[in-house]
Amino acid sequence: MLRKFLLAAFALTLPLSTAAQDEGVSESGDTRRRDAAEAIRERIRNDPLAPTVAPRGHDVTIVVFSDYQCGYCRRFSPTLDALMASDAKVRVVYRDWPILGGGSGPAARAAIAASFQGKHLAFHRALIAQSGRIDPTKIRAAADAAGVDWTRLQRDQVKRRADIDALLARTNDHARTLGLTGTPGMMVGPYLVPGLIDLPTLKRAVAQARARR
Repeated sequence: MLRKFLLAAFALTLPLSTAAQDEGVSESGDTRRRDAAEAIRERIRNDPLAPTVAPRGHDVTIVVFSDYQCGYCRRFSPTLDALMASDAKVRVVYRDWPILGGGSGPAARAAIAASFQGKHLAFHRALIAQSGRIDPTKIRAAADAAGVDWTRLQRDQVKRRADIDALLARTNDHARTLGLTGTPGMMVGPYLVPGLIDLPTLKRAVAQARARR
């Protein structure tokens, strides 16, 4: 089972052309290639605007690419919550990647804006629990359930629109660089994990990432 897992969750190795474009490296040198890949991983993990849950003393970072209208993302959300509840050293970075059209974009923007009032996680959990297509009524219901100040949420989306747009653009670029074709997708430490996984597999990914530290 672990062998099968490692085939799906592999250390990130970027095509040299991508690394070269971002870091200016030449065709020679595995060390430069690895350094370029690590620099890209760091940018994915440490965006100053991406909503993040960072417990003190965390030792593994999980970056989650998701869409609020993605059924698989909704199924994965309780799995991630269970991991966070059982493992106090996991840091989670939420990268909203609205690729399913319709309400995906407004939902992502609202979720990011909720972080400006310290309500992202509660809003995220309320919104990802919604069923069916996302519409303004469901976004408002999630905000109310999460205790989000709706007036401020609207104001922040206008005031910080350029910042939110830039974050969504960066997330899209990172997802494409990683080769993701849908949601959910994750980076667990240095490992890329595309698609839906269960809690035991997620825990193995975290253990594997810790073993590489």
